[in-house]
Amino acid sequence: MRAGAAPGRKHLEACGTMEYVTRIVIIGGGPGGYEAALVAAQLGAEVTVVDCDGLGGASVLTDCVPSKTLIATAEVMTTFDSSYEELGIIVADDTPPAEQAARVVGVDLGKVNRRVKRLALAQSHDITASVTRAGARVLRGRGRLEGMQSLDGSRKVVVRAADGTEETLVADAVLIATGGHPRELPDAQPDGERILNWTQVYDLDELPEELIVVGSGVTGAEFAGAYQALGSRVTLVSSRDRVLPGEDPDAAAVLEDVFRRRGMNVMARSRAESVKRVGDRVEVTLSDGRVISGSHCLMAVGAIPNSSGMGLEEAGVRVRDSGHIWTDKVSRTTAPGVYAAGDVTGVFALASVAAMQGRIAVYHFLGDAVAPLNLKTVSSNVFTDPEIATVGYSQADVDAGKIDARVVKLPLLRNPRAKMQGIRDGFVKIFCRPGTGIIVGGVVVAPRASELIHPISIAVDNNLTVEQIANAFTVYPSLSGSIAEVARQLHTRKAGDEG
Repeated sequence: MRAGAAPGRKHLEACGTMEYVTRIVIIGGGPGGYEAALVAAQLGAEVTVVDCDGLGGASVLTDCVPSKTLIATAEVMTTFDSSYEELGIIVADDTPPAEQAARVVGVDLGKVNRRVKRLALAQSHDITASVTRAGARVLRGRGRLEGMQSLDGSRKVVVRAADGTEETLVADAVLIATGGHPRELPDAQPDGERILNWTQVYDLDELPEELIVVGSGVTGAEFAGAYQALGSRVTLVSSRDRVLPGEDPDAAAVLEDVFRRRGMNVMARSRAESVKRVGDRVEVTLSDGRVISGSHCLMAVGAIPNSSGMGLEEAGVRVRDSGHIWTDKVSRTTAPGVYAAGDVTGVFALASVAAMQGRIAVYHFLGDAVAPLNLKTVSSNVFTDPEIATVGYSQADVDAGKIDARVVKLPLLRNPRAKMQGIRDGFVKIFCRPGTGIIVGGVVVAPRASELIHPISIAVDNNLTVEQIANAFTVYPSLSGSIAEVARQLHTRKAGDEG
């Protein structure tokens, strides 16, 4: 091996010249997989992506892209329903005001879902084109590791196609990015018609009349809010004290209040034991014996990593009791030359994190400059109405004493642009270090909070101070003006500045 060559690079004879080509096999074509493939190909590696469903993975085909497309339709419904009278919109007929939104705006769910699936498939095709154009090979099938690392440092990956044929690939590095699938309860098995998981809702042609959503985490809350906006009567069953138990408590309180105000039946501290179909109805039995009846039930009770049947333990890869693959901050597993990224690692179930893990894995193996994954700079968003965006340290971290921080929260009710748009719910909250004023976290609850969190994310990632954010110009009037206002309220005079 020549001096300076990255570990695992192979010495090949070609036309009398010496070449070093690194063979990378990626199992799974979701964000962690295809982003890694693009980077690896760009850096000159020989790349094969093994995928069984279509590039983009669940994120593009059955999860993030489809759900946010559905939610985009729901947002239009919510905006009209909640704001049209206040903003002066007139319905030119004799329909009573309380019925005007329903009279004018309706949903063809079959058409909505056809658009959802069409956009998801188009996105998958675009990703495939990008990956193949970069020079990577896409191989349809399921991959598994074959035994331990060879003496020359290579790994074998066996790919089994749908027709049963197998192909063995030799790799210098393997990235596992196989994602996850919906968790199911033994007594609540989806049938794809009345009892559904989140991958099956896009096959519905008619809007559920009475939808029971079991699970109040991010997925449950997003779908509950979307279907309520589309016109379903929704019951949200939560085993915890509040919706979104993993999110900022102030943000969760705002959302739960909005849900209830819009007519949703939110059942806290109610654990579902079983779900069964009774004719054209479903019955959900709770742990206290109560029975809830509806037309449909959506199960949103978490996800299971796709790590079984891949020969991981035999290859030296440590798998947690949950089925997630253990990784370090540069995406390495416990097996030399094997990396992992995305939901299968259980780090953060976010497409952005999966993509970053995949890129980090490739950079690290190929010897490129790489910064370890820093979860305290990750921004995330709950696509409810209003949206909830967060970054950095949280209120829970402050309350638990994990970090000493000053906190200011400013309701959007005081923002002039919010008043103009009829926005009543939401706030901006920023956490900063006492003394230095360095911003370490933030929460935004607002329409398009996913866009508004970005300046706070930049501040967290670059150790900016509240003074720097406060002194930056903002547009007037704008919702982002509240970010600068919170920063101004967090501003403190430094010693010696008085007078």
